[in-house]
Amino acid sequence: MQLIDIGANLTHDSFDRDRDAVLARAREAGVVQMVITGASREHSPMALDLARQHPGFLYATAGVHPHHAVEYTDECDAEMRALHAHAEVVAVGECGLDYFRDFSPRPAQHRAFERQLQLAAENGKPLFLHQRDAHADFMAQMKNFDGKLGPAVVHCFTGERQELFDYLDLDWYIGITGWLCDERRGAHLRELVKHIPANRLMIETDAPYLLPRTLKPLPKDRRNEPMFLSHIVEELARDRGEDVATTAANATAATRAFFRLPDAA
Repeated sequence: MQLIDIGANLTHDSFDRDRDAVLARAREAGVVQMVITGASREHSPMALDLARQHPGFLYATAGVHPHHAVEYTDECDAEMRALHAHAEVVAVGECGLDYFRDFSPRPAQHRAFERQLQLAAENGKPLFLHQRDAHADFMAQMKNFDGKLGPAVVHCFTGERQELFDYLDLDWYIGITGWLCDERRGAHLRELVKHIPANRLMIETDAPYLLPRTLKPLPKDRRNEPMFLSHIVEELARDRGEDVATTAANATAATRAFFRLPDAA
C-alpha cells in the first residue's frame, strides 16, 4: 500500500528534535511521498529547503495562510514568486479565507488570497486551499478567476454537505484528515466522504495538528505525524464501504495526477 500525505507541516518546531525519525517512521508505514505545507513567509522557504534535502520523497507548497495575511506585501509576493521557480514547489498555498479565528483582518485576507490566485493563474500550478467559516466570500473570490486556474484542492475539508457539493460541482479535489476521526466535530464527515468521487479524494495528516482521536494508544505528546496516515485511510475506507487497498490506491493516483508527481523511487 503506497500512501501520499498531501499536507504535513514538517517545518513546525515540534519536529526539530526528531524530523529524520519522523520521516523514517512514515516510510515504514507506507508513506512513499509527502507534500510539505508552506503557509507563511517564514515557513514556505523552509518547506522548499526540506523538499530539496529529500528529492523524490518530499515536495513543498509555497503560500501564505489567511492567519498570516497581513504579511503579504509586495516583497512577500516577490519571495513567493521566487520560491515557485523551483520544481520542488508543486502548488500555490496554503491560501484562502478563515473567518473562524480572524487572526488577520478580513480585508487583508481578501487581498492576500487575491494575489495568490493571481500567482496561480500566471504559473499554472495547482491551488492548495484553506476555507473555514467563509464559504460565500471564498467562492466569490474563486469565481473571479473562472477559467484562469488549474486544479484546486480544498485541504482539510471539515465543512457541511452544501460546501462539499459546491466544490465537487467545480471538479475540485477534497483533502480528508484525521478530523474524520473526531467524534465531537467530525462525525458528519463519516457520511459525506461517501459522496467524494475516487478521482477527487486525497488524504493528509496536517501534522502535527489533528491527531486522529481513534488511535489506540494515543501518543503521549499528542503530536500527529505522517505515519498515522495509514490509520486515516483505514477509517476512510470503512466509511466509504471500500477495501483499504482500493481507497489508498485511488487517493495516491489522484494525488499524483493533481500535483504532477512522479512515481516514488
